Amino acid sequence: MKTKMPVMRKLSKDLVRNKYVYMMLLPVVAYYFIFSYLPMYGLQIAFKDFVPTKGIWHSDWAGFKHFVAFYDSYYFWRILRNTLLLSFYELVFGFPAPIVLALLLNELRRKMFKNVVQSITYLPHFISVVVVAGMMVDFLASDGIINQIVAWFGGTPLSYLLQPEWFRTIYVSSGIWQGVGWGSIIYLAAIAGIDPSLYEAARVDGAGRFRQLLNITLPGIMPTIMILLLLRFGHLMSGGSFEKILLLYKPTTYETADVISTFVYRRGLLQFDYGFSAAIGLMNNIVNFALLLTANALSRRFSEHKLW
Repeated sequence: MKTKMPVMRKLSKDLVRNKYVYMMLLPVVAYYFIFSYLPMYGLQIAFKDFVPTKGIWHSDWAGFKHFVAFYDSYYFWRILRNTLLLSFYELVFGFPAPIVLALLLNELRRKMFKNVVQSITYLPHFISVVVVAGMMVDFLASDGIINQIVAWFGGTPLSYLLQPEWFRTIYVSSGIWQGVGWGSIIYLAAIAGIDPSLYEAARVDGAGRFRQLLNITLPGIMPTIMILLLLRFGHLMSGGSFEKILLLYKPTTYETADVISTFVYRRGLLQFDYGFSAAIGLMNNIVNFALLLTANALSRRFSEHKLW
């Protein structure tokens, strides 16, 4: 009891001293508690044959029936491959794009031109995913602007969104276009935090701008890069933006476009198989969490950068 009293006394004093800070924190805690923790009560649907009229408690238990049904599905390996490939392409091509843009913007010396480029690259981020998908549909239609340009150069017009081999390229490139500018902000902020005296010392030693970039700028923002990379590993099984895939894919492109989230949407929600939908969602989140833990453990072992 003697050891607990000082702790409680310190806590009460801290609450009184920083009461306004805790009041500001309260809505955030309430938000996550209501929308992230309370819904965990419904995870038991994944192990039940859920019937809305019976409710969660009175629905029959199904055990691992929904998980087994997913693994035994005819389309399991196709959607798993598509999910991993889309995430891999986003990681390989989409993740470095904001870093490259931030490094290029940092090398610009004309402030006016730099501000114009930043504004142009930031704007697509504020366009809704629905609008972006609509733009892709219009631009890539058989009579769209892309095909008009192709025909002008003597090529053959093609309905790109109906071709399975074009879906991943369209999806990843449109994602880079929409997010590269906004994603570069955090890297520009990290670059701004690098000590300017390091650049001055490098110039005195005769290092050019490229050597400064390699030896000062990149190492300076490496902690930020690693933290964001680790966080990205926690979304590898998400297969990208569910909304954009749903808006862009067609039955003819299921071969390369259908991912776990869209398959669950069709099977779990359109066919009212809520238990199946909850089971696959739970499995997906567990795998993502395991990947995040593994990536963080490897980073902590082989480098000094880690999430915790």
